[in-house]
Order: sequence, then structure tokens, then C-alpha cells
Amino acid sequence: MRDDLTPKKSLGQHWLHDPATLHAICDAAEIMPGDTVLEIGPGLGTLTALLTRVSGSVVAVEFDDNLAANLPSMVKAANLQVVNQDILKFDLGSLPTNYKVVANIPYYLTSNLIRVLSESSNPPRVAVLLIQKEVAWRVCAKPGNMSILSVTAQFYWEASLGVEVPAELFTPPPKVDSQVLILRYRQQPLFEDVDTKQFFRLVKAGFSQKRKTLVNALSGGLAISKDDAKNLLDAAGIPQSSRAQALGLIEWYSLYQASQNA
Repeated sequence: MRDDLTPKKSLGQHWLHDPATLHAICDAAEIMPGDTVLEIGPGLGTLTALLTRVSGSVVAVEFDDNLAANLPSMVKAANLQVVNQDILKFDLGSLPTNYKVVANIPYYLTSNLIRVLSESSNPPRVAVLLIQKEVAWRVCAKPGNMSILSVTAQFYWEASLGVEVPAELFTPPPKVDSQVLILRYRQQPLFEDVDTKQFFRLVKAGFSQKRKTLVNALSGGLAISKDDAKNLLDAAGIPQSSRAQALGLIEWYSLYQASQNA
């Protein structure tokens, strides 16, 4: 490794060099020769090099100025485009439809990145993200362990888990293990006729006081009386003693419908 290209703790950089894991990440994305792949945080280009060999083109978005400047010389590929930019400010609309995202991303970026990809007018067909193992499990959680992150992700995507990646396979090793998260964008909306702004306003209200029942959380989060909150839950067929983490997407949709009819 060049002395001037070292991982920066401030950017959450942990570089993966294990060939088997790199291939597993690409395999999870089911990349075809004509695909455009968006890679986030390419680092030294170990994954980038593999992506350029199996895809039609790779757009690598790197926030680190030094890494972005050196990536073309480290990965000599005609189908590589390097963009020195914050991915949260990158124009996803500039990519062709049905592009794919493949990335080993800094842990701190996960929630915001999933939100940005989900809400984009040009979302990827598939996103394969190497993230903190605990967070990957949170995204794929079942009712009883749900969070705003899992509700958001599962509203827009079919979420599943790929391979686990031990910390020692990274340079430098993070403090926890990682796991591949596979997100496949729902080609048909999970529910019809949903105002997503109102739907997630309700979800955020429900999770605003996670340790309290939904009656109290909805009352405070929506600025309604406890009686009105009880009526919403009754209309949705949800027990008044329920907490937000117990609800699956179907229950949230029922609650949304009840709120629209209130």
C-alpha cells in the first residue's frame, strides 16, 4: 500500500482485500455484462477492479480527494468513471435506469444512504451493501424487532442477508463484524395509493417513544389525544398495548388507512 494512501478513521474507511468475499459481493448483485454499477467509496479499488471486469461500466463515487485522484491509475479500465463527490449529493438521475449499487460503505453512512436510494426518482434495481452485521440484521428484522430503518427499507425493497465478513479481513479491522445486505427494489409498490410522506410521518410518530405503547407514542408524535390514538389502533385492528417494534408492514399500512379515514 502506498504511504500516502492510508485509511482515514474520520471517514470510516476499512478496506477489504479478501478475494472470496469480493467475489461473493459481486455474485450477490448478479452483475451482467451490460450493467451499469454504482460503487460507493471504492478506496484502493480492489472491488472496483473486479466490477469493471464483470459489468458494462462502473461509476465510482469517492469522497476522499486523494483516493479519487489515484483510483484511475490503480484500476486501469476504460469502463471506469471516477466521481469525487459525497454520495449523498450525487445525482442518481444521471445514471441509466436499472443500474446496480455495489459498495463497502462506512458504517455511519448506512441509514442515510438507504433513505436516499429509496426515495430517489431513479432507484437502483439492486443494492448490495457491505455494512455492520448488526445493522444488516436490523434492516431485515421481523415484527417484534422492527425499527424505522427496517420499516423504511422493507417498504421499498425486498431485503435479505448475504455472507458474513469477519473484522480481520479488513484493513484496519473494524471493532465489529460485517455482513452483506442485499436490497432488491420492489418493481410494484408494496401497497397501492399510499402518500409516503403521511405514511412515514405515522411511522416516525410510532417510533418517537419506543419504550412506550403506541397509544402514548402516537398521541405525542401526532399531537392527538390518547382517545384518538386508541381509536386509530382499534380501527386498524391493532391491540392498544402494542409497541412500534411489534408492527410489520401490513399493520403499519392498516394504521395508515385508519388515519386517512379518521
